This record gives sequence, structure tokens and C-alpha cells, in this order.
Amino acid sequence: MLRHIKPGLWNPIVFGSVLFGIWVSTVRSSAADDQQGTIKSVVDRAVQPVMLSYSIAGMAVGLTIAGRPYIFNYGVASRATGKPVTNDTLFEVGSISKTFTATLASYAQANGNLSLADNTSKYLPSLAGSKFGDVTLLNLGTHTTGGFPLQLPDSIRTEDQLMQYLKTWQPRYTPGTYRTYGNPSIGMLGFITAKSLGADFTDLMEQRVFSPLGMNNTYINVPKTKMGDYAVGYTEEGSPSRVGAGILSAETYGVKTTAADMLRFIEANMNLSSSEEKLEHGVTDTHTAYFTAGVMTQDLIWEQYPYPVDLKILLEGNSPAMIFKGTPVTQLTPPEEPREDVWLNKTGSTGGFGAYVAFIPAKRLGLVILANKSYPIDERITIAYQILTQLSKE
Repeated sequence: MLRHIKPGLWNPIVFGSVLFGIWVSTVRSSAADDQQGTIKSVVDRAVQPVMLSYSIAGMAVGLTIAGRPYIFNYGVASRATGKPVTNDTLFEVGSISKTFTATLASYAQANGNLSLADNTSKYLPSLAGSKFGDVTLLNLGTHTTGGFPLQLPDSIRTEDQLMQYLKTWQPRYTPGTYRTYGNPSIGMLGFITAKSLGADFTDLMEQRVFSPLGMNNTYINVPKTKMGDYAVGYTEEGSPSRVGAGILSAETYGVKTTAADMLRFIEANMNLSSSEEKLEHGVTDTHTAYFTAGVMTQDLIWEQYPYPVDLKILLEGNSPAMIFKGTPVTQLTPPEEPREDVWLNKTGSTGGFGAYVAFIPAKRLGLVILANKSYPIDERITIAYQILTQLSKE
């Protein structure tokens, strides 16, 4: 630097300030590198043994710590091509898609287009007088309709067939008394939300949710120009698999996204980023607590636990029993306002992909795990717990 200082322009104070600035920048860069390395070692220890045990081809782990994102990529997006997982790799997130559907519904309520207290028949008059017509939108968004199956029957492929199915549907329980996890429930919330907003569901998600949140690599229908980034999923037997389109699939398990975009969504859920005011309200309101169900509290799709929480509780709340069996619920009257001292989570799976997202607002700490294989949910929970517990102590 001395060679470039012209004669007569020497100023020891200025020069000292420049050197100090360079030193501070170097120290900060070194500290950031050290932190990145520490975090990576924590993630490596949690992820690598599971990838090996379950022959997972590729995985992306995203972390947001006090608003700062970190992404760690492992393995390949396709075994056939050997293309590595990168920050641009698109993964199917399965039922985590439901959290986006809930966000759109909550936004529509903030915008005055619907109320979660309304009966479905208000938006679907042809179903007035049916059992489904008496179910509320809140029941749809909290899995408390009274007993939908996990999936719609394969024979239902058109909207007319769907309406006929709903017209004759009979609940197993009184709505609001049991939690019965099922795709038709949140699927119909998305269907009705789109009707209330007067547009196509996929278009609404892109225009009202993904784009305003800066999720520019998130899709329901992956465009041709992005197919090269779309990971190939693998079944338990190792066969290539990608999700197909079907009735209510967009609303329930249709989202494909990157770890970076999912971190933007998590940060929006922790109020670490800004967007249009009604969307911000919509995002936050999905954390309102409506029912207790076993060890967990049911928000609008999000599942909530008091923080700190034991791993045993998280495993029980995300167990097969909570998915495949009815769980008695107690309605919270009035509903509880969104809290920060909680662990919020959602799992997601398709035939060839497995995902998990969790965040702790009070710690400003969040995580997403995306993999191109549907490995056991308890392993995903354990990975997340191991990473977030360790980092919350840093």
C-alpha cells in the first residue's frame, strides 16, 4: 500500500485508520470462518451417519441463526448423473407444503376474503346440508374435521368427483373432538381459499406467498428451465421417484424448493424478514394455538411444543400414531396468541423425498433438512434436535 501513496499525501492518522479497518475486517472474516467451521462440524456429526445408514443419495441442511443463513450440502442430486447437491437443488418437501397452504389461508383471512370460523358450505353452496358443509375452515386447517382418510381414494380425479365424495362423506367423530391427520382436510382449505381469492391456487401461491417472501426458486410446477436443478428422489428400494400431480396435490404435498428458500420462509415465520403487512400477519397467525393433541399443540398446520422440549416428546408428537390414529383434542378457548418460547415443526414426505423443518423463535434459530429419500421421521427429528440443541448452547 505504501508504494501507492503519493508524496505529500502521507497522513499517519488516516493511514492508521485504514490499517485498523483492514485488521477489523480480517478479524471478522476469521471469526466468521471459525463459526462456519464449528457449525459444519455439528451438522456433519448429525447428518453423515444417517445418510450412510439409509443410503441417502443427497441432502441439504439449512440453518438460520439470528438472521444469518448457513447451508451445507451433501451427496448427489442424481445417482445417474452424479450431479452434486448445490444451493440450487430443488427438493420435494411433501406435507411441509401444507404450511404454505395454511399461510395463504391465513393471509386471505387477514385480507378479509374469508374467516376460519366459517362453515365450508359458505364457499361451497352445493354442499349445504351435508356433514362436510357443517365443518369449519378452522377444522380443515387443524385436522379436526372428524375423520378424513390420509389420502383421497384413487378413483377421485376430477372436481365433480371430489364434490360428490364430500357430499356423502361421514365423519367418524364429532368435528373438533379428535385430530385425524389427512390430506383431504388441508387440501380443501387450499381449495376454498383459492375460491375466496378468485384465482388459481398455484398462481396465488406464487404471487401472494413465494414471490413476496423472496422465494424465487420455489415451485409447485417446476419450469422446464429449472428441471436440471430438480433432484431425483429414491424409494426405499432405490428406484428413482418424483411426485405426480393429482386432485388437491398442489395444496397438500406439491411444493418443490431449495434449502435457501426454506430458510427465507423460516425467517419470515420468526419475524426476521419483512414483507407486505397482511402477509406478515398471515404468516404469524398460523402460529395461533387452537387445540391440544397428546403431547403437542395444534396450530394452523404447524405443530407446537413448549420450549425447552425433550427429544422423547418430539418423537412422540411426530410418531406414526399421531399420523395414522385419531387423537382426542381439547379446544383452547380462546385460542392462544403466537408465542416465542416454543418449538414449531412440520415433517414432509413423498415417495422419494423426506423433509423436516423446525424453528425456535425465542432463540432466533431455525433448521430445514431436505433429502432425496424418504427415511424414517424419527431420524429427522433426532438430527434436528442434535443440531439445534448444540447450537442453542453456542
